[in-house]
Amino acid sequence: MSDDLETLVPAWLTLPEAAEQLGVSVNKVGRLLRDRELIAIARGTPRSPHVPAAFIVHGHVLKGLPGTLTVLHDAGYGDEESVRWLFSPDEGVGGTPIDALAQNRGKEVRRRAQALAF
Repeated sequence: MSDDLETLVPAWLTLPEAAEQLGVSVNKVGRLLRDRELIAIARGTPRSPHVPAAFIVHGHVLKGLPGTLTVLHDAGYGDEESVRWLFSPDEGVGGTPIDALAQNRGKEVRRRAQALAF
């Protein structure tokens, strides 16, 4: 994992911590990762998958995140690139895309993400 992700993402959750916050099993978190409703980045020593804490809000996956992750994947973004984009300032959304999603501005974020493919 690149150092800039450590700077951009303020807090991370292990998969068991993510499962606890969501109120589901670790296996269910694995399914969410396979279905691209969440993404995890390998970090730490030993390296293990971690989910940005901002992806889980009040016991649920952040509204609009799964659709945004799909658009980013379709635009050719890998997991690290997607996390970097979500947590980097973007004038098009007036802040970071992750903050815009938290403010329920998912359509705006997805339109911005779609523009990345062109």
